[in-house]
Amino acid sequence: MQMIRYEHPLSEKVRIYLRLEYLIRQMTHASQLTDPWQHQIFFRALFDMLEILDQIQLKSELAKDLEKQRGKLKQWLNIDGVDQNALLELLDKLDLAHHQLLTATRLGQELREDRFLSSIKQRLSIPGGSCSFDLPTLHHWLHLPLAHKQSNMQNWLNHISELSAALHLWLKLIRESGQFRPQVARGGFFQHDAEAANMLRIDICSSHGVYPMISGHRSRFAVRFLPFEEGTGIAELLEFKLAIC
Repeated sequence: MQMIRYEHPLSEKVRIYLRLEYLIRQMTHASQLTDPWQHQIFFRALFDMLEILDQIQLKSELAKDLEKQRGKLKQWLNIDGVDQNALLELLDKLDLAHHQLLTATRLGQELREDRFLSSIKQRLSIPGGSCSFDLPTLHHWLHLPLAHKQSNMQNWLNHISELSAALHLWLKLIRESGQFRPQVARGGFFQHDAEAANMLRIDICSSHGVYPMISGHRSRFAVRFLPFEEGTGIAELLEFKLAIC
């Protein structure tokens, strides 16, 4: 049985964090591919990321969230039954990510100033704008040796390494704060208290042929499962797993 995992943010800030993580994953994956057609995914994800960073003050918000997590974890110091070595190691990682994030230049600034990236950014926003007659510079770059292109992409990724590390660590801690528990949706509907949570994680078997539509906020949420194929029904008792993080 194949399980499909869905994640849903319960605040606008977490929504932005998840979008950035999604884009960074796309960039990282595309940078490792060998097909030149796939490399355009890298640029589209990169420019989407820069647009988000231009709209919000992410650096200070993420630094505050890392500090909050550090404060919560410090409360577990010297408590019996807690692996103190593992806890201290995690606190060190938080300290390092927090320091590197705060001391970094404006997030993405080097990418905004890159002449090659600047030359292709506007055209890529046009439908079909990556044709060779629209972007001869990109067309030339796509025909460079693979090692050269991968080196370029890794260099561009290095410019957001502080953001990537801090974001990965915070989301990892949030995800690990919730345990998956079996639940049942009656007639495809489920609701529950969120208890000031940051996100929901849902695991459901693909054989059910449904997907979740989630609404709510940090105090209460509702999940309605809908059939993927039109005209199909939903089981009266639909089993799934839920983690409130």
